[in-house]
Amino acid sequence: MGQVQHTKHCHVSARGRRLGWRTCLRKGCGRRFKARRQNQRYCQELECRKELHRWQAAKRQQKRRAGAEGRRRHAEAERQRRKRKASAGETSQEGQPAPTAADPARGHAAQKHPEVFCDRPGCYEPVRESTCAPASYCGDDCRAAMNQVRDRERKCLRRNDPEVRNQRHLEYQATSVKRRRRRVAADNSTVSASSAPPRPLPAAVFHSGFTDAWRLDFKDSREPNRHDPQANPSPRPRAPPAQ
Repeated sequence: MGQVQHTKHCHVSARGRRLGWRTCLRKGCGRRFKARRQNQRYCQELECRKELHRWQAAKRQQKRRAGAEGRRRHAEAERQRRKRKASAGETSQEGQPAPTAADPARGHAAQKHPEVFCDRPGCYEPVRESTCAPASYCGDDCRAAMNQVRDRERKCLRRNDPEVRNQRHLEYQATSVKRRRRRVAADNSTVSASSAPPRPLPAAVFHSGFTDAWRLDFKDSREPNRHDPQANPSPRPRAPPAQ
């Protein structure tokens, strides 16, 4: 179930590359570690490795019991165990009392896991219900974490493929040629524009709101009142003499 870490059969090397820091994939760990290989998913802490091996054993047992052959073998092993227990009697060979049904279970039997639990390492939560297809994860967090790791490993394998690397090299070359051509065309257009004769400047534009046609005269253009004796300076009849 789990991926083999740091083995001789893994040919993907990280020599000369920067892998950076990663987060342990096992649920409940959350440690940050410096990756040494491209396919390294988990940290190398002893506690984390024990929990990971326990989850892998439970997952193998679940898959083995899911098939008819696995159920038949498990039933046969249980019958043989009951026969050995009955023949041994109430006490064991060491003289200690044999465990009864009331004694607490040990090992994997002590942990009651769901019949079908999540596929993320370290997660024992039951898978969520799905009407379209059988679900593999308990929620979106576990599914997103697994998809992120698989996408990273898929990209790593594609980079190490000689055919893919050659194709990427050709794409980079074509892109660089196009960029160089655009730069040369831009330089040529700049040179041609600088060597061309200067264009005549456009005519000056005057403000249309203050032309001579609309210029106002400051002289008083009001017509004087002819009947006003003070405003009309023309000669007028003399007043009769006083008696």
